[in-house]
Amino acid sequence: MRRTRNAKIVATLGPASSDPAVVRQLFLEGVDLFRLNFSHGSADDHRARVRILRDLEAEVGRPIGILADLQGPKLRVGAFRDGPVTLSAGQSFRLDLDSAPGDTGRAGLPHPEIFAVLAPGSELLLDDGRLRLVVERCGKDFAETRVLVGGALSANKGVNVPGVVLPLTALTRKDRQDLDLALEMGADWIALSFVQRPEDIAEARAIIGNRAAIMSKLEKPAAVDRLEEIVAASDAVMVARGDLGVELPAERVPALQKRIVRSCRRLGKPVVIATQMLESMVERPVPTRAEASDVATAIYDGADAVMLSAESASGKFPVAAVGMMNRIIEQVEADPLYRQLIDASYESPPAGQLDTGAAVCGAMRRVVSLLHAAAIVCYTRSGHTSLVAARERPESPVLSVTPILATARRMAVVWGVHSVHAADVSDVTEMTAVACEVAVREKFAQRGQTIVAVAGMPFGVPGTTNLLRVATV
Repeated sequence: MRRTRNAKIVATLGPASSDPAVVRQLFLEGVDLFRLNFSHGSADDHRARVRILRDLEAEVGRPIGILADLQGPKLRVGAFRDGPVTLSAGQSFRLDLDSAPGDTGRAGLPHPEIFAVLAPGSELLLDDGRLRLVVERCGKDFAETRVLVGGALSANKGVNVPGVVLPLTALTRKDRQDLDLALEMGADWIALSFVQRPEDIAEARAIIGNRAAIMSKLEKPAAVDRLEEIVAASDAVMVARGDLGVELPAERVPALQKRIVRSCRRLGKPVVIATQMLESMVERPVPTRAEASDVATAIYDGADAVMLSAESASGKFPVAAVGMMNRIIEQVEADPLYRQLIDASYESPPAGQLDTGAAVCGAMRRVVSLLHAAAIVCYTRSGHTSLVAARERPESPVLSVTPILATARRMAVVWGVHSVHAADVSDVTEMTAVACEVAVREKFAQRGQTIVAVAGMPFGVPGTTNLLRVATV
C-alpha cells in the first residue's frame, strides 16, 4: 500500500463516514491519519470507529494513525427567553453572569474568566465573528457593551475575545474525560484545542506521558505571540484556521499560516493545515478552483499534511473529497517547481538541535541527492530518527522501520514517511539486509538500486542516531 506522494491526508470521521466500507474506501483513496472529533459524538461512537480502523489496519497490513481532537474550552452565550434576538448597530447590550434567559438588551455569559480580562475598549466577537461588540464599562461579573456590527443572535453561540490571554486551562472537565477515553482506546495523537501558551501543553503532557503524541491547535492570536515556544513544546502543530480567522482579520491568516509552517519545518515538527480546505465539497462533488489552489499552496510550502473536516465527516461526497485532495497533492509534487521551492525554503536546524542525529541526516540529504537513491530506510524506536530525516525534506521517500507499533502509527502524519512495523535488528549486517528486503517488499526499490540506511548504535537505544550506510539492493 505505497502512497505516491510525500504530504499526508488527515480526514475526520463522522455520520457520513462511519460505515466500515466507507472508511475502507477513504483509506484506499489516500487517508493516512483519521481524526475523531470529540466535540461531537458519544463514547460508543468513538469506540466503534476505533474498532473499524484497527480491523482495517489488520486487513491492509499498514499502520493507520488515529487523532483524538479534544473540544477545548468553548465560550458561549446563554439562552434567550423568546428565541433568537436581533441586535442593531449602535445599541447597548449587557453581558453578565446572571443565568436568567436573555432578551434584546442583555444575555448571560457564564464565563467569569472573560470578565476578569475585559477592559473598556475590549472587543467581543459573537457567532464566529458575525457580531462585534465593544466594551464601554465592565466589572467582575458584567460588561456593558455597544454593538458595532449587529445581526441575529441565538442561544449558545460562541464568544471570542481577541487580543487577550484568557485565564483558562486548555483542558476542561469534559476534555479530561474525553482524554481518558482516547488514551484507553489507544489514540496515537491528542489534539489540544485553543492552546494559548506552552504551559497548556505541559499540563496535558503530565497526564498523557508517552501514551500518545500531542498536536497543538493554533487558533488563538495569543498562541502566535509565543509561537516558537509552543512549537518546541509540541510533537506536532495544527493550523486551525477557523477560529484563527475569527479573532484575526482574514487577510492576516495566509501570512500566519506560512510563518507557522516555516517555524515547524525549522524545528522539525509535523504541521497540519486545517479548516475549509475543500469546504464546497460538503455539498458538491467538485471543489472551487480557489479551494484547489488553497490545498496546493500548503503543499508547495512544505506542510506535512492537509485535513478534511466536514467534507469527510458529514458531507455528501466524503470519498470524492479525499480523492480530490490526493490528486491535488500528487499534481503539485509532480511539478518541477515544487522541488525547487522545497529546496529554496530549506533551513539548517536551530543551534539547540545541532547534534549527531542532525548531522547524520544532513549528510543523508546530500548523499541521497548525489546518488539518486531509491529510498531512505530509518531504523527507529521512538520515531526521532524518522522525524529528523523528514525534516530534511529529502528527494527520496523515507521508510520508517520500527518494532514499536505505536511509533509506526504516529509517523503516519509525517511528510515523506512510509511507516513499516517490523522486528528489531541487532547488528549492521542484519540492518542492511532487512533495509534492502523492506525497500523491495514495499515497492520502493528494485534489485541493483541504491538505498541509504540511517540508524543509531547501539541498536535499540532511542536518540542515538549516528550511522549512515549506503547499500546496493
